[in-house]
Amino acid sequence: MNTENHSQTAAFLWSIADLLRGDFKQSQYGRIILPFTLLRRMECVLEPTKDKVVQQATVHQRKPDHVREMLLRRAAGDLQFFNASPLTLGTLSDTQTAADLMSYAQSFSTDACEIFEHFEFENFVQQLSSANLLYQVVQRFAATDLSPARISNFGMGIIFEELIRRFAESSNETAGEHFTPRDIVHLTTSLVITGQDDKLAPNRIVTIYDPTAGTGGFLSEGDEYIQSISEKVSVSLHGQELNPESYAICKADMLIKGQDVTNIKLGNTLSNDQLTGPEHRFDFMLSNPPFGVEWKKVQKQITDEHKHKGFDGRFGPGLPRVSDGSLLFLLHLVSKMRDPRDGGSRIGIILNGSPLFTGGAGSGESEIRRYLLQHDLIEAIIALPTDMFYNTGIATYVWLLSNHKPAERRGKVQLIDGSQHFTKMRKSLGSKRQYVTAEQISGLVRLYGAFEETPQSKIFPIDAFGYRRITVERPLRLNFQASAARIDNVLREKAIQKLDDTARQQLADALGAMDPSPLHRNREQFAKLLKKTLAAHGVSLSTPEQKALWNGLGERDPEADICTTKGKPEPDTSLRDNENVPLGESVYDYFQREVIPHVPDAWINESKRDALDGEVGIVGFEIPFNRHFYVFQPPRPLEAIDRDLKACTDRIKQMIEELSA
Repeated sequence: MNTENHSQTAAFLWSIADLLRGDFKQSQYGRIILPFTLLRRMECVLEPTKDKVVQQATVHQRKPDHVREMLLRRAAGDLQFFNASPLTLGTLSDTQTAADLMSYAQSFSTDACEIFEHFEFENFVQQLSSANLLYQVVQRFAATDLSPARISNFGMGIIFEELIRRFAESSNETAGEHFTPRDIVHLTTSLVITGQDDKLAPNRIVTIYDPTAGTGGFLSEGDEYIQSISEKVSVSLHGQELNPESYAICKADMLIKGQDVTNIKLGNTLSNDQLTGPEHRFDFMLSNPPFGVEWKKVQKQITDEHKHKGFDGRFGPGLPRVSDGSLLFLLHLVSKMRDPRDGGSRIGIILNGSPLFTGGAGSGESEIRRYLLQHDLIEAIIALPTDMFYNTGIATYVWLLSNHKPAERRGKVQLIDGSQHFTKMRKSLGSKRQYVTAEQISGLVRLYGAFEETPQSKIFPIDAFGYRRITVERPLRLNFQASAARIDNVLREKAIQKLDDTARQQLADALGAMDPSPLHRNREQFAKLLKKTLAAHGVSLSTPEQKALWNGLGERDPEADICTTKGKPEPDTSLRDNENVPLGESVYDYFQREVIPHVPDAWINESKRDALDGEVGIVGFEIPFNRHFYVFQPPRPLEAIDRDLKACTDRIKQMIEELSA
């Protein structure tokens, strides 16, 4: 059966939605059509062994559930599912109730039953029954031939994915959360799996994992891609998904294609990873986690893992800000990499722009980038066109990671600008206005594979993205004066206002006794004078009160002498600044060249040292992608701008004259 016929079958199945108009919202069509399609396909697959399974179900009905399931799967021809009911969609008549249909659906094996539960199948069956539509819908599906003789597992996968796409488009306000456009899936999969012939040798078992599986697009595409380029390779799919409905669709898609669904899990990947242990290390990992979604709900579990497990857990390098959990998914994937001695792993993950540069030196984001780069895990980052996703038009990037880089890529990162590789869509789908053609995908894969410097491909050593942030101090310079205005400032300080009236008046009298005219530009000399005056008036102040006194009497003055403490210059926190020194360059050489000529009295605060290497300055990493591809466009000549302005004013003048005529 060719692709065109697959599309026709999918279109026919979706046309059953015509029956639902008026009684159901458009966004609900898929919740009825998808489970009914699954139900019909499964009964078509089971038809040759149905009588045997029903008979064996009676024989083994008293055995433990797990034993009975194993025996009935065997009776069904060692399929991943079975149905122990004598009913079929075709034998359900208009005299039978919704309860009979549910009895039939609940007679499937455990994995299949779970799928129907997550689709909330019973709820929709009851709604169909209440709307007097159940029999019509059942008969439409019963009349559709979805048998393996007519449609292969691969073909059925295409049909089911077409229905998923239509479902996503019909409710595209949330589609982007659960459904990645097929062109982006194909591009990412091609980039990750290209050139991996050693992993795709005959009789190999290849594992693919997606921690944000959604409806299973990446897993399906990865499977199809490998099957299309390699013979006799077994593909084992693994995934976890948070949304129950998306999970049900993913699992249904796997069942339809004859895949083992035991490694598709439901739950929050970040707080409850259900594929743990050394056996869950994967050859290829593909993911499109939600963009810019906060992780506050699971903050305690993630923070606890970071604190208590460190690098033995998933989040050892650091934690990003709570408002964006993208980098947590990236760290999670890195934790699933195979040992390089076993061939290593490759990762393709789609992220928005913020993980490239958000967070300064020492922040969680910077420390995560530092870990990835210094462990030489980032192989390439490809900028995608905008307007590629159903629910957002923002700039996005494919990150390619590997812990088994070829020799020529070691210690280097390739940046590829693919932002112009797009074709306009005839009709927008939500925010998706552009797509990447097969030819454009091939072009990007070739750019990546060539690993050469071109206007669209830049290659950098790892240290090019690193810097050391040093803290530059400048000395505190203050003048002091016992003027009426400054004494008033002292009396308004909070610490002074807490004094009782007598003590406050005593302080005011002491300060008022000082000569208000001289401006003192040396703190040490003024301190001696002040101390003598306060002692003469019997004034004794606590440390906070003394600080308030100095705050009120002093003002910053670039002409004043430097304030010192124990013979060392005291820094002025208001003049404190930071400089980012490129990694590999001496901070002292940089400081002498870039800072001292402008502020000769500055110095480096050597107490600010990096936590890992102990050197002066905090190490940071960022990937300023756009800066590396920026091309300066000179402004238009002034003469041309003047001509345009004159032409514009002449037109306005002419219009005014015509109106007033």
